Amino acid sequence: MEVHLTPEQQHQLAELASQRGRDADALAQEAISRYLAEEARFVEAVKQGEAALERGEYLTHEQVGERLDRLFQA
Repeated sequence: MEVHLTPEQQHQLAELASQRGRDADALAQEAISRYLAEEARFVEAVKQGEAALERGEYLTHEQVGERLDRLFQA
């Protein structure tokens, strides 16, 4: 697989890699790995939220406001 970057992205990546004393390819691979892990966590959180909603486990807008009011009063 090839990933095509704009010249500006290539420049930014090269500068960041240089500042970190790292290889640009390794830095790009690490960034992609972090993104994929974060995306997987996000998708799982959405699935958990949807399941909770289906079970009727949710707060109304008013309930959220009340909780925030209590939080900031403490």
